[in-house]
Amino acid sequence: MSRKFSLDVSPPVHRGMAVLDRDAFRKEIPILAAKVSPAKAGKLLVSQVMKRYVVVSLSIELVPMYFADTKSALLDVRRVKSVAGTDDGNRLVLLNFQDRADLSPDVLEFLKEQSAEIVSHTLHLNYGYWTSGDILAAVLPEDLVEEAPSGFAAIGHIGMSHLNLNSEYLPYKHLIGQVILDKNSPHLRTVVNKLDSISNQFRVFKMELLAGEPDYIVQHHESNCQFTFDFSEVYWNSRLHTEHARLVDQFSPEDVVADVFAGVGPFAIPAAKKGCAVFANDLNPESHKYLLTNIADNKVSTLVQPSCEDGRAFIRAAFNRAIDDPFPPVPPPKISKTKQKQERAQRLREDDSSRSPPRASSPAPPSAPRRARITHFSMNLPELAIEFLDAFRGVLAAGNAGERPLSGLYGGHDAMPWVHCYCFTRELEPEKAAVDIRQRVEERLGHAVGQDTSFYLVRSVAPNKDMYCVSFRLPYDVAFAA
Repeated sequence: MSRKFSLDVSPPVHRGMAVLDRDAFRKEIPILAAKVSPAKAGKLLVSQVMKRYVVVSLSIELVPMYFADTKSALLDVRRVKSVAGTDDGNRLVLLNFQDRADLSPDVLEFLKEQSAEIVSHTLHLNYGYWTSGDILAAVLPEDLVEEAPSGFAAIGHIGMSHLNLNSEYLPYKHLIGQVILDKNSPHLRTVVNKLDSISNQFRVFKMELLAGEPDYIVQHHESNCQFTFDFSEVYWNSRLHTEHARLVDQFSPEDVVADVFAGVGPFAIPAAKKGCAVFANDLNPESHKYLLTNIADNKVSTLVQPSCEDGRAFIRAAFNRAIDDPFPPVPPPKISKTKQKQERAQRLREDDSSRSPPRASSPAPPSAPRRARITHFSMNLPELAIEFLDAFRGVLAAGNAGERPLSGLYGGHDAMPWVHCYCFTRELEPEKAAVDIRQRVEERLGHAVGQDTSFYLVRSVAPNKDMYCVSFRLPYDVAFAA
């Protein structure tokens, strides 16, 4: 059989360990080293003879065959330095071998030329050396290793197992949490497991502490915004950050956005930072509390009107609020300091009274109109959002709007707001998913949606369950239905 020329740096195996014992992960690996003076250590490290040479091995498993491979004689083990000091002031250049017989003649000749003494050395590896995946592979039963939940989603200082720990892993849940915490400190201080059950009407998932501090109030950064919230009391999914950005990218600074299920503001705050005016609503008092905090912390108080009410009531009131209390005009674009200096210098040159006659003052530019027309609705509650679409029926009619001149603002298809409604579907083929979602949307609206309707696959949430965002113009006949 062929000889092996690689070091075994895998951790010690302790199958079935349920309580983490870090001291059990110690390993001593005997290797060879070349003892040289400090001046010659560098020569060994850069030598092509040491860095790349041919290894010839013989395999006799079936038919005798020779195999040639290239490798480095220098130690090639991650996170281990290839040079160590000695008590007598010399250096040990660590080698990738345990047996002198494995060193090729050209390497032996080169070491002899450099007056190197081949000596024995021991690598000492401990718990800190191996990754979380290495440790879990060494302690879990073999049939659980392949799907071991070493990955996690980070929300501030909290790490959450993104597999939600299937039942077969539950006997090892605290060990898994502790390993994840150890290997990601100090960034993480708390590791939790999200449970399948939903705790209340606000659709917040229950969670259990696996390791670390029971501190669930986090500060999370996304889209150049800071979000503070209690992760145990509100809904937040970091895997939706690209979807938050995708939708906000569709908004223009002059838009007015109504966020029906705003949560703590993952759509509303970035939209306001962009210059949009936003109605932000959430029924959960805890979400509303942190929404207020995030509005203040991100300095968008003039652009976000928060509320804490039922989604249907919010939809019915939003159009009236927009016309009764319009948002400020679109803020002017910010001018860089360099541009400001250039403009001041230009004004000084133009206002040189000794060379130019006085100029008549320019008339003040007309003030921009306040924003009173809603252009987008965001409905990010995929489990239930479609059920709220019936609230749009008659929302602009006199029965809901009274004497407000809403028909002037929303006169025609192109003036109607876009509705971005999130939902789940069991149809995994895009064409069938679109048919399913369209049917459910139109059934709830009581009206067909236009051909410009789009269906965007956000992500797969389960083997047979996908999350979509359906975007459509609110039909005129629905909004003005008697």
